Amino acid sequence: MMGDVDEEQPESRPASGVVPTTALRRGARMATLPMSYAGRTALGLGKRVGGKPAEIVAQEMQARTAEQVFRVLGDLKGGAMKFGQAMSIFEAALPEEVAGPYRATLTKLQDAAPALPAATVHAVLAENLGEDWRDRFAEFDDHPAAAASIGQVHRAVYRDGRIVAVKIQYPGAGKALMSDLNQLARLARMFGAMVPGLDVKPLLAELKARVAEELDYLAESEAQRAFAIAYEGDRDFRVPHVLSASPQVLVSEWLEGVSLAEIIRSGTQQERDHFGTLYLRFLLSGPARAGLLHADPHPGNFRALPDGKLGVLDFGAAARLPDGLPVAMGHLLRLAEEDDAQGVLDGLREEGFVKEGIELEPGDMLDYLEPLVEPARHEVFQYTRVWLRGQYQRLNNPRNKDFAIGMKFNLPPDYLLIHRVWLGCTGVLCQLDANVRTRDEIIAWVPGFARPGDLD
Repeated sequence: MMGDVDEEQPESRPASGVVPTTALRRGARMATLPMSYAGRTALGLGKRVGGKPAEIVAQEMQARTAEQVFRVLGDLKGGAMKFGQAMSIFEAALPEEVAGPYRATLTKLQDAAPALPAATVHAVLAENLGEDWRDRFAEFDDHPAAAASIGQVHRAVYRDGRIVAVKIQYPGAGKALMSDLNQLARLARMFGAMVPGLDVKPLLAELKARVAEELDYLAESEAQRAFAIAYEGDRDFRVPHVLSASPQVLVSEWLEGVSLAEIIRSGTQQERDHFGTLYLRFLLSGPARAGLLHADPHPGNFRALPDGKLGVLDFGAAARLPDGLPVAMGHLLRLAEEDDAQGVLDGLREEGFVKEGIELEPGDMLDYLEPLVEPARHEVFQYTRVWLRGQYQRLNNPRNKDFAIGMKFNLPPDYLLIHRVWLGCTGVLCQLDANVRTRDEIIAWVPGFARPGDLD
């Protein structure tokens, strides 16, 4: 199974099934968000004046805002949907009073989006595979098995009898992506008001830098082939092999399993620990084994397979690291784990994390880095929402010294995707509430961390 799909068809979706591509049409759709938000704010004020408790009013407003925001983002797909998915990875860090109304809709975005009509699907297949595209398949299911930000997946039987997943890019997805991200950049203040402490501008800037890669299914097929070869026959993982690829259609082996998002929702503790460990292991091991970093860590891209393996999907975002993760990364992490504050500060300066002329107290800087270091300090670390929220609130409180320290840090371009994956992985593990031998995984896969005797 490739994932659950939202079968509800919003009335506002165009009858043609083609994603709205113009800035005017998509901007008009997203323009309803701040207006509706303002309207709900006024309504909430009226209810408070009328005597309704402020806490209840706030909860109602958050729930209504979440419902509309993610209905619009999901319907528009494109960059709006991608933005929602990126936000969903970090919901575990938000305070419960904020995260509660959003959790269901955020999780839903990880696996589902409104589906395109069959006629549109057939047109894309004909354009990419030829008018005789049906000859490639013994069977083809017109109803999508899963839908996400820029494409949807159909289950089919290939001409040789293999069950396959046919990934089809939404018509107009490229224009939609850039239009959405430009519009969302203008709405950044509104999202900041809805989710206090969340700075969406860097997130949007990074997404804009990556959209071209995710739109190129030929490039994605190359990355997927590299991962599939590297993990062929692995005891822990399965990466489906690519059978056919074109600019907007990708055909690969089918994976029968449940989304990691489903494990987050209803998995047993044993499942959470097992698949959480494999999830971390795959993200850390990719650079060493395939020379690539899987750079889209949201749960919808991972499947818990019946045999206990972790299936991995969607290689549109992959960072090329032919030499593996930077040795300096592991070295600095080990120095931090050993509380060598001055050594960490010197290393951060050398790697470009602290620019020339920026003064930091080594001890304060080490405290700031604790969320990245603490999981490596324990034989087994339990990732929890409570732990992550505590770290989030500490680092984002302007009254704390950690907030000022964070403003002085620089993120070198070479570490941009590594940083995104590390934080995203931590967020997902906290959603899983997983117990993971993180230190062992870091020793095995992050060069520069191990000391003599660690691998005995």
